[in-house]
Amino acid sequence: MKKKVLILAGGYSKEREISKQTGKEVYKTLKKKYNVKILDPSNKLISNIRKFKPNVIFNALHGRFGEDGYIQMLLEQENIKYTHSGILSSYLSMNKDLSKKIFKNNKISTPKWLKYNFNEKVDNKFISKLNKKIGFPLVVKPVNEGSSVGVYICNKQNIKKNIRKLKEYDEILIEQYIPGKEIQAAIMGNKKIGAIELIPTRKFYDYKAKYSKKAKTKHIMPANIPNKYYDKVNNLALKAHKLLKCNGISRSDFRFYKNKFFLLELNTQPGMTSLSLVPEIAKHNNISFFNLLDWIVKDAQKKK
Repeated sequence: MKKKVLILAGGYSKEREISKQTGKEVYKTLKKKYNVKILDPSNKLISNIRKFKPNVIFNALHGRFGEDGYIQMLLEQENIKYTHSGILSSYLSMNKDLSKKIFKNNKISTPKWLKYNFNEKVDNKFISKLNKKIGFPLVVKPVNEGSSVGVYICNKQNIKKNIRKLKEYDEILIEQYIPGKEIQAAIMGNKKIGAIELIPTRKFYDYKAKYSKKAKTKHIMPANIPNKYYDKVNNLALKAHKLLKCNGISRSDFRFYKNKFFLLELNTQPGMTSLSLVPEIAKHNNISFFNLLDWIVKDAQKKK
């Protein structure tokens, strides 16, 4: 009898559409071996899960409520095995302020930053403080969003306007802008599976550059950097994966500038769409999309 896999996809975050794409790709592939169903979370989530009685839940939710420990907590209360990282790892990875503190305390370079909660007025005095502490250009972004949602590169003239755009969030991150190469490295279990370089035609690797074929982002696999740096970025990704006690797959996003890597963030639930990076990295490592997803499901079943 086929094992049952319930795919959670869609959800409530701003990454809903990408999550649905991931869910469809996962469904098409896993149905070759498993009894698979897709469920878009709603207020009947728990009763629908109990009705289907899955052996494993494939968590294809992205962003808030799916990737930040919230859904993981609900599933653990139901004693159901699920893919990817657990409650604490998910929460820490999603909260960029906390994860950056962990990286910094463990000698992984990350851009300088400060947390901003809208109590302080963005006036000339504040802009001068930012210039002194971080320097311009700089980046503003939500503390707990993914897929470059709400990310703006700012100068002194537009920072006030861009901060105002993020007022729906309780707090945001103001971060040093690091130029250089965009390098992302994937971990599968505790195995380094490679690093890819991205060359966007847009200003940076933003939401459209990630998910639109029209954006024509160039993917270079393996990343076009000397071997010693290629080894280093994979080692840093594994170190970050272990520091946050991640399970299953993770993908770490770096900037490579003046022969130094800066870790921007770690993703515990990378996308699995046709343009997603982890499947591309895995394929280069002779791991097919089916084998990648099958491994994720089997890995989830091993959880205590």
